[in-house]
Amino acid sequence: MIGWVVTFLIIALIAAILGFGGIAGASIEIAKIIFFVAIVLFLVSAVIGLARGRTRI
Repeated sequence: MIGWVVTFLIIALIAAILGFGGIAGASIEIAKIIFFVAIVLFLVSAVIGLARGRTRI
């Protein structure tokens, strides 16, 4: 997911340099949304991992 964030950020930067304000703004918003979803999924995964504990083999 972080790869998608970087991709949309690069698209936004290129669009901003070329003067496409609407595309740049939309790409930045998509990158923000995907970034926060990735952070939430990471935190949920970490909490579930800690709650389960380690299993002994």
